[in-house]
Amino acid sequence: MLTTEALTKRFPSAAALAVDNLTLNVAPGELFALLGPNGAGKTTTINCLLGFVTPDAGRALIDGLDVTREPLETKRRVAYIPEQVNLYGYFSGVENLAYFSELAGHRYPDAGLRKFLAVAGLEPAAHDRRVAGYSKGMRQKVGIAIALAKQAKALLLDEPTSGLDPSASHEFSQLLHQLREQGLAILMATHDLFRAKQDATRVGIMRHGRLAHILTADELGHTDLEKLYLETMGN
Repeated sequence: MLTTEALTKRFPSAAALAVDNLTLNVAPGELFALLGPNGAGKTTTINCLLGFVTPDAGRALIDGLDVTREPLETKRRVAYIPEQVNLYGYFSGVENLAYFSELAGHRYPDAGLRKFLAVAGLEPAAHDRRVAGYSKGMRQKVGIAIALAKQAKALLLDEPTSGLDPSASHEFSQLLHQLREQGLAILMATHDLFRAKQDATRVGIMRHGRLAHILTADELGHTDLEKLYLETMGN
């Protein structure tokens, strides 16, 4: 569902490649966690899949479609939740959901919109409150509801648990598990080693734009992920 083929990107101001010949695949129902320090290439990889950045070589594909050649169609099939979910502060949660759903070509009755918000874990009492008063966790739940309403096949996440308290982080992980069960392919860039180990079906450790290691869920069960990560960064 999410694929990069020998993806390569260099920025003019940087001496090294931001992404260096990167090949990865994320299947439906899979959560692939990308670990690595700032500058490792995690966000650039996601931006290539979103079509925000054009690769210098290789391809980024969503559901078999080339992002560069078919930007509109690929955007219809993917949802994106950045570290800070940008919503309209003067709109309520349900109004934001209605607006972004219509942008994606889907119009739902009020009850349908509220059902998406409920499935995403947003309390009914918050549905009609202005988003300006939402916590980060609440904003993320609206972002998940937007992905559901958009009928996205894939989800791209960039540092989604940064700044969340343990309870909100746990709730967000439960939501990701539900989305995996629904068949979404999820690529998550994160610094959170604990959540990566708990939630991911595979974990990739990036360094200098390359995948230094890929571990399956079974391998994660008997691997000291923190030790491996620190050793990889030290090398």
